[in-house]
Amino acid sequence: MAAEFPAQRTAVVTGVGAPRGIGRVVARRLAREGWSLGLVDISAPGVAEITEELQATGAQVVGAAADIASPESVAAAFALFDADLPPVVGLVNLAGIANPTPLLEITLEEWNRTMAVNATGSLLMIQAAARRMVEVGVGRIVNTSSITAVDGGGTFSKSAYAAAKAAVLGLTRGAARELGPHGITANAILPGPVDTDIMGGALTDERKAAMSAGIPVGRVGSPADIAAMVSFLLSEDAGFVSGASYQVDGGKHIN
Repeated sequence: MAAEFPAQRTAVVTGVGAPRGIGRVVARRLAREGWSLGLVDISAPGVAEITEELQATGAQVVGAAADIASPESVAAAFALFDADLPPVVGLVNLAGIANPTPLLEITLEEWNRTMAVNATGSLLMIQAAARRMVEVGVGRIVNTSSITAVDGGGTFSKSAYAAAKAAVLGLTRGAARELGPHGITANAILPGPVDTDIMGGALTDERKAAMSAGIPVGRVGSPADIAAMVSFLLSEDAGFVSGASYQVDGGKHIN
């Protein structure tokens, strides 16, 4: 029998600093659904803003300005969460950086940073969160890959980003296999085109129309579309869903 969720539980969400990002929409939804939240972003002003916003609604929230690619920084963030929040049961790895540099022009420094934030950062967050989930006997991990991992990239991100996000898929499957015996699931979301700052800022109506033409549902995605999938994968109902990868892209890539 899988362990039940504790009545009071915490989800740690990374990448909440951007005002138009997926992270903030996910955090707002989880707060409405009764989760306590540990919020992480490298931007101190950004994480403070969303933390204060959600605290004003009565949600139990602790924010931490942290570099997820730094083990010391991740440890410091979780120390804050341990001190003031209920047990960590959920982790949503949303933090990431795009890289539009063409393959033949990318520098090793760019490559390493792209891999560090998108792949290594996910690993470090999983390690910290899962150690706590093992103690509780239940947990939900949601990693963010990208449809770029499938198609190799396009206008906004190219090979380095595609490689990093493909690494996230392998990490997710490995985590699902190794952590499953502890009652912990791990799944990945592959967003398609979503109107956020990582897409270069607000998309023009013309650009949205051009991108929507290749999507069966006829539009680009919104952060709320991603938040809905995150909500399900973090829920108790998703206890038998693990090691899976979900394309949230309006049917743009149909396997």
